[in-house]
Amino acid sequence: MEKLLAQKKLVPRWYERFPRGVPVSIFGLTMAVTQLSVFAIETAEDRRQAALTAQTAQAVASGLERRSNANAAYLRSSAALFATQQMVEAPLFRTFIRQLHLDGRYVGSDGIGWAMKVRREDIPTVEAILRQGGSPDFAVRPVPSADRPFVIPVMFIEPDTVRNRRAIGFDMFSEPVRRAAMKSAERTGQPTATGRVVLQQEGQSTDASGFLVYMPVFAIESAASSRTLRGYVYSPFNAQSFLESSIDVSHLGGAGVRLFDEDAGGRRLMAEIATENGSGQRVRRAIDIAGHRFVLEIEAQATPMLSIMSVMSLLFGLLVATLLLVLARLLTQQAVEDRIALAWFEQQSSIRNSLTRELNHRVKNTLANVLSIVSLTRRRATSLAEFADSLENRIRALSATHDLLTQSDWGTTPVMLVVKAELAPYAQDTHRHLDIDGPEVELAPNDALSLGLAIHELATNAAKYGALSVEGGSVSVRWEMAGENLARIEWIERGGPVIDPATRRKRGFGTELIEKIVAHELRNPVDLSFEPEGVRCTLLIPVRRRGDFSIRERRS
Repeated sequence: MEKLLAQKKLVPRWYERFPRGVPVSIFGLTMAVTQLSVFAIETAEDRRQAALTAQTAQAVASGLERRSNANAAYLRSSAALFATQQMVEAPLFRTFIRQLHLDGRYVGSDGIGWAMKVRREDIPTVEAILRQGGSPDFAVRPVPSADRPFVIPVMFIEPDTVRNRRAIGFDMFSEPVRRAAMKSAERTGQPTATGRVVLQQEGQSTDASGFLVYMPVFAIESAASSRTLRGYVYSPFNAQSFLESSIDVSHLGGAGVRLFDEDAGGRRLMAEIATENGSGQRVRRAIDIAGHRFVLEIEAQATPMLSIMSVMSLLFGLLVATLLLVLARLLTQQAVEDRIALAWFEQQSSIRNSLTRELNHRVKNTLANVLSIVSLTRRRATSLAEFADSLENRIRALSATHDLLTQSDWGTTPVMLVVKAELAPYAQDTHRHLDIDGPEVELAPNDALSLGLAIHELATNAAKYGALSVEGGSVSVRWEMAGENLARIEWIERGGPVIDPATRRKRGFGTELIEKIVAHELRNPVDLSFEPEGVRCTLLIPVRRRGDFSIRERRS
């Protein structure tokens, strides 16, 4: 496992570098695909709607043209019959028209009428004849001006209704729109429609639109090259009635229909079937009714912003995108956590190796210290019991400092804790005074062991021969920084027995232990002096950074 971790390079993969960006990108991509799908669906729906609207427009246009063509056929038949007659009288006209229209079905028009061309000087005679023939109120209107050589008034119209009687006597040639259509019909010899007009049948109403279709009637002459206009067979159409009768509203599917008259003057609305819900697609189609251009407009119903299929696709895409977002987030998060775990395992392996090497080093140093302690203790011991007691106490001193180092994970250890741990057996004695004070200074593991051993030896000798051996004695342990990376620790005894410098080594103060082992480990000389007032010992201990010793700090 360790070999695999050592061989594996813990380089973050591209998706691990962006644990939030990758899921968001996948979500965005999925939603983009969903939006493209919705766009395609809506485009197809718009095309379908356009096709349906165009189909509706074609059906409506066909219905209108069929109506106009049927009416044109009736007008041609009537013109052919009337052309053979010397005089178109009321009985003949009514009989023929009633038989022609088959029980009054006038294919969307108000009927069929006869307008005869009358010279201006013959107007009184024609009015008299018609008044005697059953139209007592017949009169040509409006009265023609002096420069008008003829008039073309409405003589008869079927069906004979109150509405149609309003048109009897009206000179259609007096109105410009009608006159233009009549001249065009005379010139072409074909049924010709007018533009937008207000029919005489509408009475006082001026907003009802309509149009007329004229078919000229010529007198039959022997010379084929000459024609004499006798009048016009015509049909008046109310535009709204014509539109409604030409289409089946139930087949519109809610669409709206508008009929416009389009000429040089622009486009004018003539009839309309309103849509149930407008503002949908619009389709315009030009239709020809008796040679005149009309424009048919179909307005589809307004459709929702999104069709049902688009909404379902959008919701499904949102669901899939959310699931992919969550899945991608979980996978990237798991990948990041796995990488962190691998890095942690690699770090733990490195720490274990470092701790093993550190432990070997510590054990070697400790065994060397123990061997030195054993050697010095044996050299100074006078009996086996004394040797065992001295050795046990010194080993205990090493153990106490080891406990402190273990608690700090073999990192730095404060001087205060080392001194208090070694002087703990004497701290509860009220007859002896301990003064321990100094700034917060932390020591490396080896230096802490050496300091602990030195304090133990000084305390043991003080308890046997110095200030701690009598009541009222005092020991002062103070330290301070003697440089950037050096601390000075000073041990001072007062109030103990008077010391004879000549006999200090014989009294077992452990000077060899302090001066040899401790000084060697601290790499600085130890100043140990035996003054009459008491022992004074000055130690110089190097102070190094905490990170140099606390291996586990690398985890952060």
